[in-house]
Amino acid sequence: MKPVVALVGRPNVGKSTLFNRLTKSRDAIVADFAGLTRDRHYGNARLGKHEFIVIDTGGFEPTAESGIYVEMAKQTRQAVAEADVVVFVVDARAGVSAQDHDIGAYLRKLGKPTVLVANKAEGMTEGAQLAEFFELGLGDVLPVSAAHGQGVRSLIEEALGALVLADAEDEEGAQADPGVIKLAVAGRPNVGKSTLINTWLGEERLVAFDLPGTTRDAITVPFERAGQKYELIDTAGLRRKGKVFEAIEKFSVVKTLQAIESANVVLLLLDATQGVTDQDAHIAGYILESGRAVVLAVNKWDAVDAYEREQLQRQIESRLAFLKFAPLHMISARKRQGLGPVWTSIAEAFRSAMCKMPTPKLTRLLQEAVQFQSPKRAGMFRPKLRYAHQGGMNPPVIVIHGNSLEHVTDAYKRFLEGRFRKEFKLIGTPLRIEMKTSANPYSDKD
Repeated sequence: MKPVVALVGRPNVGKSTLFNRLTKSRDAIVADFAGLTRDRHYGNARLGKHEFIVIDTGGFEPTAESGIYVEMAKQTRQAVAEADVVVFVVDARAGVSAQDHDIGAYLRKLGKPTVLVANKAEGMTEGAQLAEFFELGLGDVLPVSAAHGQGVRSLIEEALGALVLADAEDEEGAQADPGVIKLAVAGRPNVGKSTLINTWLGEERLVAFDLPGTTRDAITVPFERAGQKYELIDTAGLRRKGKVFEAIEKFSVVKTLQAIESANVVLLLLDATQGVTDQDAHIAGYILESGRAVVLAVNKWDAVDAYEREQLQRQIESRLAFLKFAPLHMISARKRQGLGPVWTSIAEAFRSAMCKMPTPKLTRLLQEAVQFQSPKRAGMFRPKLRYAHQGGMNPPVIVIHGNSLEHVTDAYKRFLEGRFRKEFKLIGTPLRIEMKTSANPYSDKD
């Protein structure tokens, strides 16, 4: 599971600037979930080969008693609870404030790993001005400049140090069974994830238990259907009560994102009575960004009339157009209707995600595609696509080699993707095409 880092501090200390610096783009926001406050954002970040999730929070006032600040404090506390490590951001120019003391006291009491960061510290790496922050009782102060990128790498190395080692040990100790399909059920609260999970468990009379050693309370439920083993990765908050699992609809964005990352296939559940919301689109976008195979299921289909069904179909076609490769099923978890075909699509999506594509076949398909339709000329040059090979699975990656490939248009890439998908019968999985231009042997010569 990806480590989670929460950015906490009073207003205007540069948390959002640091967030954008870590995610490397203002567009890297994964979710601005309605109802969770506008100031709480989730993004993907990377340090070398290590990826992690960053949470940006609003200004934190632990002692607030009224107004919007109370709600912002609630959201910050939730972010801290979800995080593995907290980055407490203070303003190096403004010095220590009473609010900083309140936040420091709260974090000390909580006992969660915390890194104290003094932002806006350009030219103050050895300055005495930073010494006053030691009175917060959170150890050493790391000077950074989020706006200029100074000290940010050291900050992340400090924050992730122990977590990266722990994750490496977890990965070494976890022997994945290649015959098991890891399935995550994702969706908004109250779309019926709990009902669907309980229907599966009850209908198949499966033995379910907590797997030991899972990190950060991620719960998996192993079960078998028609001879195929599955590992259900919980995003609905399954909790054990005696011998029965109760699915509790407790919305945790981090848990959903981590479950998606851990899965081979994601079942994205929509609510027919609510339509396709912004939250649905955000979760769908994250699934696509993660490269996971996906199956769409619209629950509560029996609760809407013909007109609402037609409107819902149009919403899916427009708002989730980027998932047009995903199978779509209309189901009723409560009435156990339409569930059989969902399992068929899950198995097919997994097969597509793990599909092996031989180099000779890929190269032949590439050459046939070029003969059928050549890429557009760019100035004096026309891209030359020479050969292709597979660069990865889950999602499948096809690497194409040639010359002047930086001029290949997105439209032509979609054309190639369509031909590859048709030949290998890829259903329910993203397909990534990478272009690698051969180096010019004369580029260094005069």
